[in-house]
Amino acid sequence: MHGNAARALDPLFPGLREEVVEGYRNAPPTMVAEVLGGELVLHPRPRRRHGTAASRLGGRLAPFDDPGANDPGGWVILDEPELHLGARPDIVVPDLAGWRRERITDGFLDEDDGLALPPDWVCEVLSPSTEATDRGRKMDVYLRESVGHAWLVSPAARTLEVFRSTGAGWLRVTAYEGDAKVRAEPFGAVELDLARLWSI
Repeated sequence: MHGNAARALDPLFPGLREEVVEGYRNAPPTMVAEVLGGELVLHPRPRRRHGTAASRLGGRLAPFDDPGANDPGGWVILDEPELHLGARPDIVVPDLAGWRRERITDGFLDEDDGLALPPDWVCEVLSPSTEATDRGRKMDVYLRESVGHAWLVSPAARTLEVFRSTGAGWLRVTAYEGDAKVRAEPFGAVELDLARLWSI
């Protein structure tokens, strides 16, 4: 089945070509499948250093997502959520994404399909195979969807770049390097020791 008839039967992907939907759905498990600007984008699953940095960063942000008695709380943070953003949609899988709790509804974590609610914060852990896409087309999608903050983490360069969305585009607030201990918006209430992201 082709063209409009195929799209009419697939309300999850109203503006995508049939071959793009098929490629996305049938992507091998060794690849991450995304759709940007109507085009299928495949890239390898993260390597160990990439995965370690993402996992440790998620753990460091636990006081916001799974707070103890004196922790700030206020967020839901997910690892590699599948986001379906915009009318077409664009399908993106950031390494981490966070939503302020006051924006989410009951059943938010029960949905099996991609999340259509844009997050308030995203984090992309950069690797040679994904950096151009992460810095370019994916940041464009996040800006269009009014994501408030974005972090770009580079294990190879040992850097954390912090961006804030403005009416005119992304503002690069700051960049941290090496083993710095930082308080980075929107999670400035907790100090992050960057050395813990890079160490074995």
